[in-house]
Amino acid sequence: MAMSATDIEQLIKAGIPDARVTIDDLRGDGDHYAARVVSAAFIGKSRVQQHQMVYQALKGRMGGALHALALQTSPPED
Repeated sequence: MAMSATDIEQLIKAGIPDARVTIDDLRGDGDHYAARVVSAAFIGKSRVQQHQMVYQALKGRMGGALHALALQTSPPED
């Protein structure tokens, strides 16, 4: 079963509490999403490490309940 954008956002925020998360359903099918995640937890981390943190927050759902996620991550610009 596909995941909702709300479910994805809640999982990310549970794993990265200060995250600002924006989710877009790319095809309107509930199966292909784009996520923008901004968090101070990403400061000093490589892009790969940032993505790993998000994947960890998703608790193994990537490739299963969550079919496709285009991911953009960054620390806050402030």
